Amino acid sequence: MENLFNETHEEGKVAKAIEEQTAKLPSDTFLWAAVAAMGVSLAFQCLRKKHTSLFIGQWAAPFLLMGIYNKIVKTEGHD
Repeated sequence: MENLFNETHEEGKVAKAIEEQTAKLPSDTFLWAAVAAMGVSLAFQCLRKKHTSLFIGQWAAPFLLMGIYNKIVKTEGHD
C-alpha cells in the first residue's frame, strides 16, 4: 500500500501540451463560450430548428467542464 503513495506520476506528452495551452487562456473564456452556446441554441429553438438547437445546446456543459479543468491547471500547476 505504501508503494502506491510513493510512486512518482508524470503526465504524457499530449496532456502536457494541452495543459500548457489551456493555462494560457483566461478562465472566463469558457464561461462565455458556454453562454454563447446557450444563446445560439435559443436562437435555433426560436427558428424551430429543434435538432440543431439541441446539438449546440449540449456544448455548454463541455465548455464549463473545460473551464474547471483550466482553473485546476492554473491553481495546481502542471508538470
